[in-house]
Amino acid sequence: MTGLSAPLDFLSATQRERLLAAGLDVTFPASTRLFDEGGKADRFWLLRGGRVDLDVHVPGRHPAPVVETLGPGQLLGWSWISPPYRWHLGARATSAVEATEFPAGPVLDLCAADPALGYALMRRFTEVVAERLQATRIRLLDLYAPHGSRPA
Repeated sequence: MTGLSAPLDFLSATQRERLLAAGLDVTFPASTRLFDEGGKADRFWLLRGGRVDLDVHVPGRHPAPVVETLGPGQLLGWSWISPPYRWHLGARATSAVEATEFPAGPVLDLCAADPALGYALMRRFTEVVAERLQATRIRLLDLYAPHGSRPA
């Protein structure tokens, strides 16, 4: 799991080591569906290579519109951090993906044992949630708002 220190710079070296010890190196071929909106959210990933599209279910629209594309150095999955532990978006690998996968249970145990680590993760994932919500809002406005209604 080399080359992961920069995306985890918000953690101390000791916290990074503890978190990375809980991670597993995984790969996904292109077109793999990583998760679907509404499914059980019990993990997250730190992307090391490849691209993942995030999409949102819109009734009557298939395929689901892509709201953001993630790449190396980005965190994928934030729904594991708070109840009801269900994915708020869907995700599909658009190319072969290399990632470190973190199972929620062991990470939450680490957070309980080290409140400073828990606080740092909560702060970072709150930023991720805000970024994803803003990207989703902008994309949905692009897709569905009447021409010219997008704020300046």
